[in-house]
Amino acid sequence: MRRSIRGRALLVSACMLAGATAWAQLPYSGASPAIVSTDLAVTYATERAELAPGNCGCSWLQGGSADVAVTFRSGLGIAASVTGDHASNFAPGVDVNKVAFMAGPRYTYTAWTGHAATTDVRRMQLYGQGLFGGVRAFNGIFPATAGTTSSAASFALQAGAGLNLFFSKNFGVRLLEVDYVRTALPNSASNTQNDLRLACGLLWHIGRH
Repeated sequence: MRRSIRGRALLVSACMLAGATAWAQLPYSGASPAIVSTDLAVTYATERAELAPGNCGCSWLQGGSADVAVTFRSGLGIAASVTGDHASNFAPGVDVNKVAFMAGPRYTYTAWTGHAATTDVRRMQLYGQGLFGGVRAFNGIFPATAGTTSSAASFALQAGAGLNLFFSKNFGVRLLEVDYVRTALPNSASNTQNDLRLACGLLWHIGRH
């Protein structure tokens, strides 16, 4: 039942984001067009993960992510992210692999813009977000009712902020994103993880501005 509810929630989030993205691409016939920004980011990500609270056993997972964000005139918008991470020997002889999908609200503030006379639109953006979804870990060892299992899934939460710098109308870089990530994978203790995630990468602006 929990897996079914989680699957439905992810499907609804994906449909909402797809609809918002499609709306952003439609022509506007009014006198003053709405300001809509649609951006795609591909980033390298590293996550300081713990086996169980109070007994760190911490390791830095390495991976990457892709996220899309649709931002409206007020700066409010919606974002969705897919992240994959891996760590070898997370514990002696144990690897960890996980994939997370999350979506939720994002607020973006344009802190600086380039000269209006130029054809390129240079700008610096600050954003904060709260994303919710699910994570699936696999090819590892997790406690279960009957011994252990090689995979597990749980609810996931990601909250943080980032800094984008666009060098032109369409291309830029994500200088830094810092997130708190909480998951609830089984660990024979509190069954919670509180991680620190860092990311940086490339940006592609695909909507109007």
